Amino acid sequence: MIVETICALAAVYAVIRIIFEKSTLKKLAYLNVLGFAVAGAIVLLLPHPITIGAAVAYFVGATLESNAIASTLAVGGEE
Repeated sequence: MIVETICALAAVYAVIRIIFEKSTLKKLAYLNVLGFAVAGAIVLLLPHPITIGAAVAYFVGATLESNAIASTLAVGGEE
């Protein structure tokens, strides 16, 4: 139960930082932390083998989303 609590606290901390962070680029790092925490919580809280696949799918999707946003911002910043 301690590990699940740590994942939940990391997710809550990331959400708070995302809400109050002014820089969009800094928000992306916390968005990745949130993705890690949610994927970890899925695996730890649902004791079924298929949840590993769900967590992997969620994590890969969140990572691709963050990378797409970061790439868009990086290209927009060079112009």
